[in-house]
Amino acid sequence: MIIYLAGPDVFLPDAVEIGRRKAEICAAHGMTGLYPLDNAVNPAAASASLVIFKSNEAMMESADAIIANLTPFRGPSADAGTIYELGYMAGCGKLCLAYSNDPASYANRVARFHRVDEAPDGRLIDAEGLTVEEFGLPDNLMMIHALDLHGSPLVTPREAPEDIWHDLASFEACVRLAAERTQRLPGFN
Repeated sequence: MIIYLAGPDVFLPDAVEIGRRKAEICAAHGMTGLYPLDNAVNPAAASASLVIFKSNEAMMESADAIIANLTPFRGPSADAGTIYELGYMAGCGKLCLAYSNDPASYANRVARFHRVDEAPDGRLIDAEGLTVEEFGLPDNLMMIHALDLHGSPLVTPREAPEDIWHDLASFEACVRLAAERTQRLPGFN
């Protein structure tokens, strides 16, 4: 099985090393991991952003599945690009797996960044009076249920690891789920 490895990991100072480690974990379970930084792109080129987009989309097209790192990035929710990639793969009918190294509910995460109050009608609202989604889920319901319906529930640790960006235990759990799935699907060996 070929797995597209999505996430904000590409922004880490040691992004290439993280990608290598993830690909090694995939290989150890008989899978092939495709990491966005495997694409050779000159970031200084005028068309770099479009080349990155098209290259990543081509990787997703060639993959059988996605493992998305939905650990909150620069705020209470997952990285926007990763969310797009997860939706793209779900829309293509591909196997969708994901993990987050922050097991807190979305509402609790929002409260880390913004004031959250209870409105007279019982809804949680932010300082602008906008509803803060609270279903006890670790992120927006659209992502969580895309995983439920197109793969496997979001994998989270019981407690956030000390280093949320380098701890790959939840990632490896997703790889194991993908490996188990290939054993049950015809056409995958």
